[in-house]
Formats: sequence, structure tokens, C-alpha cells
Amino acid sequence: MFLSAIGIVHFASSIISLLFGTLALIKPKGTKNHKRIGYVYTIAMGVLLATSFMIYRLHGTFGVLHWFAVISGITLLLGIIPMLIKKPIKYLQLHLSFMYWSVIGLYCAFFAEVLTRIPFILKVDSNIIPVFYSLVGIATAIVSIIGSIYFRKYKDSWISLIEDYKTKK
Repeated sequence: MFLSAIGIVHFASSIISLLFGTLALIKPKGTKNHKRIGYVYTIAMGVLLATSFMIYRLHGTFGVLHWFAVISGITLLLGIIPMLIKKPIKYLQLHLSFMYWSVIGLYCAFFAEVLTRIPFILKVDSNIIPVFYSLVGIATAIVSIIGSIYFRKYKDSWISLIEDYKTKK
């Protein structure tokens, strides 16, 4: 990945996306600061997704992680569009849900990327493809389950905070 300028940009945008996505999740919602953080996250994710497809062109194979990048792009767009057009009526809930899952998807990709390095570190030579896909699946499942539990626990309180902030504005 670091063998090209595209790989370096991809890595840098992934770090920025992880940092600002995390800040967007833990900081108060609806504030000017949240909006600034969100813009940085969205731009960094756009760069990250664009470079993921450029890396695909360098390697010549369109793998499972690239399909996840397509899903991630759709999730990001579905999180941004309601904020830009301020519709439908429950646009804040749509924004909250899709942007939350955009960040969780980024965490899934991060942990999948980390785990898929293990076979290379351990020098697993035979039949690496099933190990690779198993590790991607394990990382995605664990992060998604934790993210789902957290989302279900806090979604209503986040929505009420957003509504409170809107009425004070």
C-alpha cells in the first residue's frame, strides 16, 4: 500500500477519517464544532473511498474490501444528503443513523485491515485466501455487533439531544 503516492494518501485519509469519525461520535451533536468535524470526516472519507478504487486499479482485482467501499460510499451519501436538503421531516434521524454506520463501517475496515496482516506476519504460506476472508469476516462481525449494541443503547438519547439543540437554536 505504501509503494505509491495513492497508498500514502489512502493511509493518511484513513487516519483522518478514523480520528474525525470518532470525534463526531463522541462530541455533542448539532453544534458548529460537530458540523466542522463532520465536514472534515466527509471529505477525508471521500478521499479514502476514491483512493480505495485507485488501489483496485493498481492491483487489478476487485475484492471484498472494495465492495465494502461501495457500501461505505452509499452509507456516507445517505448520511450527507438529508443534511444538505433538510428533507424528509426526520432528516436528522437519517443523518444520525447513516453517519453512525459510516463510522462503524470504517472501524470494520480498519480492524479487517489489521487482522488480514496477521497471516503475513506469521508467514502463513499455504491456503492464505480462506484465512484472509475469515479474518475479514471476524473483524466485521465483532465490530458490527459492538456498534449495533452501542447504537441501540444511545440512539434515542442522541435524537433527543439533537431535538433539544434544534429547539434552542
